[in-house]
Amino acid sequence: MDLLKNIFKGDKVIWIIFLCLCLISIVEVFSAASTLTYKSGDHWGPITQHSIILMIGALVVVLMHNIRYRWFQVFPVFLYPISIVLLAFVTLMGIITGDRINGAARWMTFMGLQFQPSELAKMAVIIAVSFILSKRQDEDGANPKAFKYIMLVAGLVILLIAPENLSTAMLLFGVVFLMMCIGRVSSKKLLMLTGTLILLATLAITVILFTPVKTFRTTPGLHRAETWQNRIKEFFDNEEVPAAKFDIDKDAQIAHARIAIATSNVVGKGPGNSVQRDFLSQAFSDFIFAIVIEEMGLIGGIFVVFLYLWLLMRAGRIAQKCERTFPAFLVMGIALLLVSQAILNMMVAVGLFPVTGQPLPLISKGGTSTLINCAYIGMILSVSRYTAQLEEQKEHDAQLQLQITTGAENPVGQLGAEPTAEVLNSDEKFE
Repeated sequence: MDLLKNIFKGDKVIWIIFLCLCLISIVEVFSAASTLTYKSGDHWGPITQHSIILMIGALVVVLMHNIRYRWFQVFPVFLYPISIVLLAFVTLMGIITGDRINGAARWMTFMGLQFQPSELAKMAVIIAVSFILSKRQDEDGANPKAFKYIMLVAGLVILLIAPENLSTAMLLFGVVFLMMCIGRVSSKKLLMLTGTLILLATLAITVILFTPVKTFRTTPGLHRAETWQNRIKEFFDNEEVPAAKFDIDKDAQIAHARIAIATSNVVGKGPGNSVQRDFLSQAFSDFIFAIVIEEMGLIGGIFVVFLYLWLLMRAGRIAQKCERTFPAFLVMGIALLLVSQAILNMMVAVGLFPVTGQPLPLISKGGTSTLINCAYIGMILSVSRYTAQLEEQKEHDAQLQLQITTGAENPVGQLGAEPTAEVLNSDEKFE
């Protein structure tokens, strides 16, 4: 029992949420990866690979939650420049060589391992923004320079990600914007930024919708614009098509995802009994939530949504207990990123948002994204360890003060030391 306590330190609820998501992931990826099994001829190959990644991810969680949270401030020092170089390299190689996967240059291979530099970039930006907000807090809110620094740090990464992965760039910007709201950045600056972005977005959508496809194909850096155009038109196309004339192959992903959801019921068809997994492209990744609903029903879908919302609420509770701003901003930034991505994935699956390439955090099959998400969970647990120990020390100090006021003999000797909560909050004693 002591061994388990030493391994699973930190907030127990976060551990429960993490383990539940991993369990759901193993069951649903095993079911949804039927197309990979068919292609490879290896029944156990895809799920074995995914299970190994999850086990490595669990080790990452244990490693990260044993690191003092204050050391996370150092991460952007090396992660940010590395991310910038890798993002520029991947984009440049996609333009020069035309080497893309599913029409986008998002991945690169190192020593036989394929990963997405954008995942490292997101982590670097979230930590960097948390650090800037924490260091630029005044009595009336965030220092005006905080907004400028955040725009420089986040803007460069977003501009590099956007040409190849617009949904990730939009997601990252949304999280950074929410962090600035939480970080008390000037409302005037945020309103001006919102107005400018609405204007630019309207202009960009207009240009994308009315520009000939040939122009996109011949203009460097705009090869994804054709895909954006098609997805926007498909999403806003409300024309009703009679069942006899409906072409299921035209928008196969959307059609099969909706069929999977529509043919489900309250309890679903049961794990492993999905029908649409054999027809739905990326059923194990981008559209795994449709398979979750098909197999686990409305109850299973609600349970998955509940897990992510529970994660956000628990992160908010941990942040409230922090007496330092950096860990509070860090925990909220990470939780907002994970939950926002999950909501975006689920909205796509049920037809409430245009198709994107966002996986469902900790459930979808993946490599880089799964390991980075596990690192995020470890960071939250690290901060929760700090808040738990801070609470213990406060309780200790309260008891000490009570004994002093009641005139107990040798109170300091009985409780072992002088008040320590203030010292702990300085990070000096936290382990």
